[in-house]
Amino acid sequence: MKKAMILAGPLLMLGLTGCVRTVASVVTAPVRAGSQVADWATTSQDEADRNYGRKMREKEAREGREAKKAEKARRKQCREAGYDNCG
Repeated sequence: MKKAMILAGPLLMLGLTGCVRTVASVVTAPVRAGSQVADWATTSQDEADRNYGRKMREKEAREGREAKKAEKARRKQCREAGYDNCG
């Protein structure tokens, strides 16, 4: 009986290799899901840099439009005041 168990052990292990992989993937699935949620919830440095750059470009564009509008208003006031060289 003991000899049969010794011979059956390795054969049984060969037959269960697929089961072991399945169990391993089931056990690691919550860890993988947790890390994916953490990845979605946090911002990487690359994403933060990209978002900051976008925000700064939008700010510079807005400031440029405002400066252009202010210069146009200044020239208009200058002309209305009667000056010839309002540049």
